[in-house]
Amino acid sequence: MLRTWRQRRRLSQLDLALEADISARHLSFVETGRAQPSREMLLHLMEEMEVPLRERNALLVAAGFAPMFRERSLDDAALADARRAIDVVLEAQKPFPAFALDRHWNVAASNSALQELYEGVDAQLMARPVNGLRLTLHPQGMAPRIANLAEWRAHLLSRLRRQIEITGDPVLEELMKEALDYRYAAGGLSQHAPPTTHGLENAVLVPLKIRTSLGLLSFFSTTTVFGTPVDVTLSELAIEMFFPADAFTAEAVRRSATASTTQPN
Repeated sequence: MLRTWRQRRRLSQLDLALEADISARHLSFVETGRAQPSREMLLHLMEEMEVPLRERNALLVAAGFAPMFRERSLDDAALADARRAIDVVLEAQKPFPAFALDRHWNVAASNSALQELYEGVDAQLMARPVNGLRLTLHPQGMAPRIANLAEWRAHLLSRLRRQIEITGDPVLEELMKEALDYRYAAGGLSQHAPPTTHGLENAVLVPLKIRTSLGLLSFFSTTTVFGTPVDVTLSELAIEMFFPADAFTAEAVRRSATASTTQPN
């Protein structure tokens, strides 16, 4: 397992040994089972390779040690402070949308802003747990209304590919296969469609441009993660926030939010 993670990180035994300040000979003995590493040595090597917390637990168990990192539900009392922080961030983003996504792109929490994004989306894609990637790229999801689908698809699949490289998660690999098999009646995109930068020559960010009843809205996104998590759930959580990429979007979203809050019951 150590060798698999080292190879995934594209490190030679000498590279990792130098970074971990141990001898390459000792690392070789550990990888081949000729030496039994201590718990501290395993944690040190995994820290150097930035192995995700979930996989650190699996490696510790494989070596005969107890798992170190707890995995709790977001509703667990121990995560109450973190959950409050997440809720504050999500609510502060209104009237623009924001989501907390788990390691498989499932929506763990959201601020429920801008329901116009989901116009025409198949009800099955909105059933819990809602998968953010599937909701966005599925032909019966938001994809038919994304004006720059080729660019946005390439951006999301690049992120997913990077996650797979980092984690080796088989669920993410299946999600990638599924997304690559999507077929679009209008756009004609397929798994062979290359990433495109058409129209982005002067851009500094890849925007999401989507047609809604409010007009063509354009957003850029940021991703926030917890800086020092020691809980598996928190380490895998990402908060995705969308900001208006132009003045029209900012005004249209704010006007819609104001109208919805002033409507009589």
